[in-house]
Amino acid sequence: MTQPARVILFTTDESAAPEIRRQITALPRVKIVAELDEPCLLAQAVSQFPAEVVVVDIDRSTDVVLECVSQLTQAFRELVVFALSSETGGDIVLRAMRAGVKEYLVKPLKAEDFAAAVARAVTQKTDQKAPGQLISIMGTAGGVGTTTLATNLAVELAGLVGEGGKVAIVDLDFRFGQVATLLDLHGQFTVADLCHTPEQVDPELIEKAVVKHESGLLVLARPHSFAQAETITAAHCASVFTELQELCDYVVVDGPTRHDPGGRIVLDAADTVLMVLQLLVTSVRSADRMLQELATQGFNTDRISLLCNRMGRESAHLEISHVEQTLNRRIYATVSDDWNAVSSSINVGKPLNAEFGRSKVRREIQELARRFHEPEALAAEAANRSGLLGRIFKKGAKPQAAATEAAAVTTASPAQTKPA
Repeated sequence: MTQPARVILFTTDESAAPEIRRQITALPRVKIVAELDEPCLLAQAVSQFPAEVVVVDIDRSTDVVLECVSQLTQAFRELVVFALSSETGGDIVLRAMRAGVKEYLVKPLKAEDFAAAVARAVTQKTDQKAPGQLISIMGTAGGVGTTTLATNLAVELAGLVGEGGKVAIVDLDFRFGQVATLLDLHGQFTVADLCHTPEQVDPELIEKAVVKHESGLLVLARPHSFAQAETITAAHCASVFTELQELCDYVVVDGPTRHDPGGRIVLDAADTVLMVLQLLVTSVRSADRMLQELATQGFNTDRISLLCNRMGRESAHLEISHVEQTLNRRIYATVSDDWNAVSSSINVGKPLNAEFGRSKVRREIQELARRFHEPEALAAEAANRSGLLGRIFKKGAKPQAAATEAAAVTTASPAQTKPA
């Protein structure tokens, strides 16, 4: 099993960067929390983003980069720094080691080499609390129900962790975000108040900025004005996510809504990305384009799980199997269409579990939350149901397809598997 690791990546080689990202994030418990192209910013990044490993590409401006690495390792004695280079000469390796580099990796980087280096160099402290899971909910188009799903998923997770845990939701639609509206909340501070400092955000400031919902959910709302929205990007929120993960068991992000370098920073930091689509050709085509573009940029698309929303509406002959065949990926979860429950919930400012707890859409979102929080319990329930069906039909043909499907739904991880 790969050692958990948060990585800060420095490289100025744009042509090699996608493949470097791809190999690093190919490991299931490793993610990139910051990416730099200026060596002088390394110390600031280490101060701002908690990370176990710093990967430094030293092929260009080697002398300057190694000097910055030397200063970095002297200032942060316990920091683990990996050098990455296409050079294998003994002189450059020796210089890197003298600068404080723990591991020297050769291009092209291979995931297995990186995993072995992490296992050798990174020691997990037994008393160290693991950071909370970051779950990004992104839509293939506006209006697919991303905000409703993100908000209600966060509320369900807050109920599952109970009083001993914390769950937060961050609204990344800086202009038109409606997370706070869906929960009928009004706060003095917003995400904009936390995104204008180069240093790591203070935990006390985070506590002041979030608004606590009656469910226990911590809400970080969008900016109050368009003027504030113009001054921040998803990249500005990176340190906010980092601090929230230190405080919470789960951080749900409604977004990113823009697929630019800033938005990709959010996706790089996420443990799981739920991509929301509908049974519409336009939505499926958008999903295909997004997946292809992210793969081109070096993002590990295996961390993207497809969620099909508003199932049950007339789909004009488009079915789940068509979507899976087109995208060459399994649908991770589906949520039913229930216009009455969802629209009423939005209009009264109450989550589904408060006003429509017995509705099918609420039960499906609740099960989605359980797949994150208690997958073992769901797997056991699926096995019990399968066993019961077997006993009921023991004298006849066993409904194998139904039992297999039930088990698959409850035991699958958020990472996507491709159909055979």
